[in-house]
Amino acid sequence: MIIPTSIEELATYVLSEGKTVFFFTADWCGDCRFIQPALAEIETANPDFTFIQVDRDTYLDLAKHWDIYGIPSLVVFEKGQEIGRLVNRNRKTKSEINDFLASLN
Repeated sequence: MIIPTSIEELATYVLSEGKTVFFFTADWCGDCRFIQPALAEIETANPDFTFIQVDRDTYLDLAKHWDIYGIPSLVVFEKGQEIGRLVNRNRKTKSEINDFLASLN
């Protein structure tokens, strides 16, 4: 999972050609820590996607702009266009995330 170091770097991923998953998380989020161990498996199972970890607190303005008020949440872009979102306050499971990503292929 790529962890951007600036908003400018993060913006380059929004505009990239392939499908990019922005995984919004925070250190204090228990549900984020719950899914964290499965993220490597999710990435491996979905090689058509690039995964970007976005710290909600570091990029709070972006989270607000994209209406991310519950975490963990995922927003998927392709060529600068949002193509899917799994945004809510609920705990996410590995199968739920994999099913969501499969629906975007």
